[in-house]
Amino acid sequence: MNTDTTNHDFLVIGSGLAGLTAALELARHGSVLVASKVDAAECNSFYAQGGIACVIDPSDTVESHVQDTLATSYGLGAPEVVERVVRSGYERIAELEEMGLEFERRKRKGKENEYDLGQEGGHSHRRVLHAGDITGQAMMSVLIEQAHKHNNITIRENLMAIDLITTGWINHPGMNRCVGAYFLDKKKDRIYPISAACTVLASGGLGKVYPYTSNPDIATGDGVAMAWRAGLPIRNMEFVQFHPTCLFHPQAKSFLISEAVRGEGAELKDIRGNPFMHEFDERGSLATRDVTARAIDFVMKKHGDPYVYLDITHRSEAFLRERFPNLYSACLRFGVNMAKDPIPVVPAAHYSCGGVVAEVNGTTALPGLYACGEVASTGLHGANRLASNSLLEALVCGHETALEIAQVWKQFDQPVSIPDWKSGEAVSSDEAVVVEHNWNEVRTAMWDYVGIVRTDRRLARARARIRNLRQEIKQYYGDYLVTSDLLELRNIADVAELIIRSAKQRKESRGLHYMADHPDQAEVAVDTVIHDKPGGPLT
Repeated sequence: MNTDTTNHDFLVIGSGLAGLTAALELARHGSVLVASKVDAAECNSFYAQGGIACVIDPSDTVESHVQDTLATSYGLGAPEVVERVVRSGYERIAELEEMGLEFERRKRKGKENEYDLGQEGGHSHRRVLHAGDITGQAMMSVLIEQAHKHNNITIRENLMAIDLITTGWINHPGMNRCVGAYFLDKKKDRIYPISAACTVLASGGLGKVYPYTSNPDIATGDGVAMAWRAGLPIRNMEFVQFHPTCLFHPQAKSFLISEAVRGEGAELKDIRGNPFMHEFDERGSLATRDVTARAIDFVMKKHGDPYVYLDITHRSEAFLRERFPNLYSACLRFGVNMAKDPIPVVPAAHYSCGGVVAEVNGTTALPGLYACGEVASTGLHGANRLASNSLLEALVCGHETALEIAQVWKQFDQPVSIPDWKSGEAVSSDEAVVVEHNWNEVRTAMWDYVGIVRTDRRLARARARIRNLRQEIKQYYGDYLVTSDLLELRNIADVAELIIRSAKQRKESRGLHYMADHPDQAEVAVDTVIHDKPGGPLT
């Protein structure tokens, strides 16, 4: 047995909402290591402003939420998956409230202390619970506090996963299964394996594949890339959701203007002050994100404008300060008073609806490996995600994943000898500029050729460029010692390849994937799946 191996019953890669939800449930059954690439709170979940969709209002129904979700999915949502997730929402919300989370409530005549429910694009009812305008932060704070209290949970920060370890790759007898992962300890500058009976991939999103994104810097698609290299099927990667409204300001890095602002009556206008959304959709500024992002993109390109406006100046300052206290303050820091000034906004990469093929309970094609949250493709979102369904998915699927693992993990609880990480003839690099250059080239190619509107020619150009870059990166990866920057570059290049290949397969326009050469939607909705032969941690 490798003496450098750290052994746990359960390994959770990612410290977002899905990962921590799974960890808290798994801790009832054994030891859990939660590996976080940076600080535990630095994840997409933390930055979710709007809220979590859940059927609460008596006039709302589960059936209505299901239908809204399926309508938004453009024929690729799985009805049984959608219903299972939507029906499970209230129980998970109640559990969070028992932990101490307080959702916003309001007092109205005859209805004291009821939930203050928001409405967002694509929803037919007010059903979005929120904690001010920092819902994700509030949820994460509660879960991190609970995790730190639990004796069976260890949170390791600055621990970056490099590759999954499978018995097939290390030539261990028996069926191929996941037995852990290799990690780079960024503080100690050491690489070592962590083994576990079951591994949960909850590594989040991939927004940093694009130069303009609402995601934090950690969102480099690590989980999807690792799963692909381990031979797992990857589904519907062409469906990258661009959030319509990120603040346009030179100092505002990745600053999202919540969809809840549109839910409270904000209207999109061009820079001349003309409303335009009703030209594209009868729902106006409450249209779904795919429609809204394309409309903004069209208006900007038509006029050569660098941004459009989101105007909520018809609401009072008192209302805006109460409903969006953090957002209001943040906009003021950038010189924008929401009550007096329209907010300059642009679309930015926000959420991946595709990912590792998984069930609601996290089960994947590789025994011992489970996936939940944004990294997974369960059939909930299809070709487009309904607003505020992502936190719901993370809670429900994180919980369901842990319940499934609790039933089966003992059959995987067998010691496996894992080889040391081999650096071979690799040396320290003195050419960091090469990594930075390739990083920028991957992201620029994705923005220019695989953005909101695509064409066959643009995709062909992107494929050629990304292929060449991946060859350079592979050579660099073999010649030099591993760093976190190099690992992230490798991952965004792999994810870019997956997005492009998936987009090239889909000769139609559906949901988040709009092809100018193929503007019509095919009669039959079909998933795109990429399933290459597995490699190993050094490929």
